[in-house]
Amino acid sequence: MTGFSNRAGLSVAEPLARFIEEQVLPGTGIEPQPFWYGVAGIFGRFAPENEALLIKRDRLQQQIDSWHEQHHGQTIDGETYQAFLGEIGYLVPEPAPFSVDPRHVDEEVALRSGPQLVVPALNARFALNAANARWGSLYDALYGTDAIPGTPEGKGLDAARGAEVIAYAKAFLDKVVPLAHGSWAQWKGGMLPLANPGQWVAQDAKRILLSNHGLHIEIVIDPTHPIGQSDPAHIADVILESALTTIVDLEDSIAAVDASDKVAAYANWLGLMKGDLEESFQKGGQTVTRSLNADRIYAAADGTDIVLPGRSLMFVRNVGHLMKTPAVKLADGGDAPEGILDGIVTSLIAMHDLRGNGRFRNSREGSIYIVKPKMHGPEEVDFSDRLFDAIEDTLGLARHTIKIGVMDEERRTSANLAACIHAVRHRVVFINTGFLDRTGDEIHTSMRAGPMLRKAEMKAAEWIAAYEDRNVQIGLACGLSGKAQIGKGMWAAPDRMADMLEQKVAHPKAGASTAWVPSPTAATLHATHYHLVHVPVRQAARKAEPVVPLGKLLKVPLASGHNWSPEEIREELDNNAQGILGYVVRWVDQGIGCSKVPDIHDVGLMEDRATLRISSQHIANWMLHGVASAAEVEQALHRMAAKVDGQNAGDPAYHPMQGHEATSKAFLAARALVFEGVKQPNGYTEPLLHAWRAEAKVG
Repeated sequence: MTGFSNRAGLSVAEPLARFIEEQVLPGTGIEPQPFWYGVAGIFGRFAPENEALLIKRDRLQQQIDSWHEQHHGQTIDGETYQAFLGEIGYLVPEPAPFSVDPRHVDEEVALRSGPQLVVPALNARFALNAANARWGSLYDALYGTDAIPGTPEGKGLDAARGAEVIAYAKAFLDKVVPLAHGSWAQWKGGMLPLANPGQWVAQDAKRILLSNHGLHIEIVIDPTHPIGQSDPAHIADVILESALTTIVDLEDSIAAVDASDKVAAYANWLGLMKGDLEESFQKGGQTVTRSLNADRIYAAADGTDIVLPGRSLMFVRNVGHLMKTPAVKLADGGDAPEGILDGIVTSLIAMHDLRGNGRFRNSREGSIYIVKPKMHGPEEVDFSDRLFDAIEDTLGLARHTIKIGVMDEERRTSANLAACIHAVRHRVVFINTGFLDRTGDEIHTSMRAGPMLRKAEMKAAEWIAAYEDRNVQIGLACGLSGKAQIGKGMWAAPDRMADMLEQKVAHPKAGASTAWVPSPTAATLHATHYHLVHVPVRQAARKAEPVVPLGKLLKVPLASGHNWSPEEIREELDNNAQGILGYVVRWVDQGIGCSKVPDIHDVGLMEDRATLRISSQHIANWMLHGVASAAEVEQALHRMAAKVDGQNAGDPAYHPMQGHEATSKAFLAARALVFEGVKQPNGYTEPLLHAWRAEAKVG
């Protein structure tokens, strides 16, 4: 059991109090006593309002549920439905035309386009890998993946595979930094006659630095390297500037249910901000220590140094408004809102970067970047804006030092997106779509309207296309281009890079300045898309488009007149149940919030709580409307428990579920997520997951 200490009327878990007072506050210029009084004041002011916003969510959901029950069996008339949503305050009036005006935004966010990594804050090694993914070897990314056909033969360098990699990379260079005459495959070194001399940045005997669409390309020259010695120009590698930004995640990708978990996550964020985070691990029988990469220095033609950041610009994603944390108890004895605690502590930690206390600088413009997820509509976005005001005042920061990234992943937010952006127009630096969470909320909001389409069919639903288009169109209309990121969602299959190369180019073509990738390798490969597509040009073209009508976004994805066979229903249940169990068993039993989880076809997919939300809500919807019986769902869960056990047979830390369904906390948690799905707040999975994980930690 964790002890608590009184801090300004708050009961703070001792590990958290010690961490803040001994590791975080020193060097910030803030003393413990005024800090805690400021924290108490923030909780006293905002905790009641946080609770009121959650109550309003429930009230709106009850009104929508009642409307659908009253219109049961009737075709939903779009105009009538939209008018109803306006009457209850779910929809708000559009703001007059405006343009966002965040100040002191780093160029990686405001002016440049490229991949974005999302990494769990609890995994120091992954966090370091992500931060260091600012630069990546194109040769390595091609050689070790299916980005080009085939696989390497033998244990050493496969010369044939290497030749294919080199040919691919040089063909890419021909497209994005072409030579004035001939191709890169024919270049033998010496003078570099570029077709566009403005793409040349720097050159010495070992490196050539080029630029295209704001991204850098480094050509490594090394005649002693195994690859360079056989290359006509002695090119040993092509290094791409890759993950311009990284989100260090405290939310969906981690399992943090108590004070010790929160401190571990905060400590990694502190290490990143101070630049001293390190992680050692065994690789090939040797101990490897990972730390943050230094900046990259090149010699300009005039003899001066060109210094480029060696690391991604780092955001931190706080939790949303829903959850509370046992790490801090309020004056009434209740748990404190976790999102408020995250805002305070992550901003305090980032002050070490602002004050230059660390080895490196994260934000060279003096900003703190916080991504805020799962906000419902402009009221809740405005709440975050005013919360950040209060945090700035408590920490002595200038107004709007804390920037906000708004996740457009809840239906009420995407339906009121312009008003949401307007609420944070002075600090917004990011909007981003999230297909899985958005679909989960779509199902839950319209839970009582009728049975939903199968998950695979959902991707072709009219509202999805409207959602993705409107996010870009509204962002551009609000002036985000050249000032903030407009983002797209995750590529979930880290082993399918050929498919990613083929499909994810659609994101920059859509006018998105960033999109999520699951690994540093994927970041390097996705970076090629931003060389092939000039995002500002696409944004200028899309800005002329009319915004997709709201009615298309609000079209409920019902399976009208469905006639699924028993085999199709069983297939859908098995697919959902396997995904739920495969994720939950790691979350509850091992505290792993995000990992590569085999799907029902044994394809590894990067999954977090968003995946769980859509799958559990989908089954709950089908049970509610009689598409599947409770008995059929139970049978699917038991069948898939055996499947998941088999997929994890090689994990010595794994606890089998089959035969232990009555006692396995993971199985019971998965079952609860489905059978209690209708009544879960907004279909969120966190309350049940946290409860079962906390129980599993006790033993």
